[in-house]
Amino acid sequence: MRQAGRYLPEYRAVRAKSDFLTMCRTPELAVEVTLQPLDLVGVDAAIIFSDILVVPEAMGMHLTLDEGIGPQFTSPLRAMADLDRLQPVDPNESLGYMLDAIRLARREINDRVPLIGFAGAPWTLAAYMVEGKGTKQFALAKRMLFEQPTMAHALLDKLATAVGDFLLAQIAAGAQVVQLFESWAGSLGPEEFRAYSLPYLARIAARVRPTGVPLIVFAPGAGWALRDIAEATQAEAVGVDWHSSPRSARALCAGLNVAMQGNLDPCALYASPAEIRRRTHEMIAGFGPIGHVANLGHGILPDVAPAHARAFVDAVKEWRWTEEHLAAAGVSTDATPFSPRPA
Repeated sequence: MRQAGRYLPEYRAVRAKSDFLTMCRTPELAVEVTLQPLDLVGVDAAIIFSDILVVPEAMGMHLTLDEGIGPQFTSPLRAMADLDRLQPVDPNESLGYMLDAIRLARREINDRVPLIGFAGAPWTLAAYMVEGKGTKQFALAKRMLFEQPTMAHALLDKLATAVGDFLLAQIAAGAQVVQLFESWAGSLGPEEFRAYSLPYLARIAARVRPTGVPLIVFAPGAGWALRDIAEATQAEAVGVDWHSSPRSARALCAGLNVAMQGNLDPCALYASPAEIRRRTHEMIAGFGPIGHVANLGHGILPDVAPAHARAFVDAVKEWRWTEEHLAAAGVSTDATPFSPRPA
């Protein structure tokens, strides 16, 4: 999550010459920063450089993204009639620059590591489109759910179609894993999450499933819903944010064939390398010896020292399961020793 970013001096050097959206829309620049973490941090996968809000932009909404202000839509959606101006999305046309970046990245990576594509989930995109920007409460977007549920479902329906088409286009272009970010899941209560987020996550997942490409669904702030998400989407993996303990996340999904991604607190990377190593090993032990994508529990922060990001990656790579660890995780030590699959 957010591997390429302001924490890397090499990224800032590229960013100094181009604005963020130009970087997203220029495949050569997008690929340059996509590849930076592979050598600089040593990660086991590349995540294509882009932004979740390119989908609403492709639907005809004017997007600005200014340093220090964040993303903004100049004409937010406030009434049912506003939905009429949203355009159908043909990913090969309006989002072709990202698909070109995926193709170029695959050539540059040359199968060294897998390439991950992604998209924002419908509720998260809708929240931005109605508010016009990121907020703490998303009161206007949530007001829509209670006052204008027909508008809410109409908007989410359009977005589910667009996002599903976009993920399928990314897969056709060469993405080997795709991730769906429901970044503002935490703004919804359980009833609203099950009505306005979960069905649309499931609908998109159903479209991805026949491709055979693994899907990761990440809904930070909704750790209580991990089982709901896993059951509804049948995703290969669910993201776990840093509010949940690895063991509690496993317990919630007991009996389900789902991997977990996460979940070190990004602020732990401010600690010393030794403390990062201790916390990372504790996290891995908590998730157990199978079905775990070691990661942060949210995006990396911009002022983290690259050496500390590397310390996290190194701590993951050096981990080895011992009989003591396996016994603590409740795994029989009489079984064949666990051997992780190649990255």
